This record gives sequence, C-alpha cells and structure tokens, in this order.
Amino acid sequence: MAEEICSRLRLSSRATEQVVELVRHHLRFKDFPRMRRSTQVRFLRLPGFEEHLELHRLDCLASHGDLSTYEMAKRLLEEIPPEEIRPAPLLRGDDLIAQGYSPGPIFREILQAVEDAQLDGRIHTPAEALSLVAERFPPSRP
Repeated sequence: MAEEICSRLRLSSRATEQVVELVRHHLRFKDFPRMRRSTQVRFLRLPGFEEHLELHRLDCLASHGDLSTYEMAKRLLEEIPPEEIRPAPLLRGDDLIAQGYSPGPIFREILQAVEDAQLDGRIHTPAEALSLVAERFPPSRP
C-alpha cells in the first residue's frame, strides 16, 4: 500500500524504499520491551534506525502520548557502543568445519544461536562459542 502511494506521488525509488521500510517495521516497537536483548540489538541495526525511532516517537505523540518504549529504545541505542551492536563474529563456518560439522543449512542456525548468545552477553570468546555449539548442536559423527 505504501509503495503504491509513493508511486502515485512519484517519489524516487530510494525514497519509496525508505518509506516502505519505515511502514514495514513501525509496529515492531510495541514488542520492544518484551524482546530478548539480542532481538533488540538486531532491531537497532536496521538501516536508518534513527528514522524508525523518530517515526515511533511521532506515532506515540499522535496517538497515546506514552513515550516509554521510545525512551527505552533511544537509551539502548545511546548506551550500546557500535562495536557491540555489530560485534565481530566469534565463529565462522570454517570454525564449524574444523570442529567436524558438515556445511549446510544448519550453519545459519548455529551461527545465529552464537550471535544471539553474544548479543545477549552470555558468551564473549570463541572458546565459549564453541562450548555453546557443542552443547546445543552436537556434531553427528558417522
């Protein structure tokens, strides 16, 4: 719907993409207080998150006036250093292969679980990541 309106208004492709993304994600803020920290951090990674945050603020002011979720998200964005919002991966596919895992779709699930734990602050080192992987995803040995 937003895309159609942008087209009728003859907005550029870039502006249309931006509007569509803002509309697509604006309702996610309602769940922000109940999200796991890793999900919150991933949300903060959205391109142009500051615009998403401002849209949420304006939406709140226009509807109910409660800015508590806005303040929570803004505070988190200000408190978390950029290197923690996009931390260097603790493990990569090569590390999993070295541990006896066969490449495949499971790699995405494993690496996602490792990143979740890293973003949640439960693990901090590659050794801790390997331990988590061995516990949650025991390699299948022939």
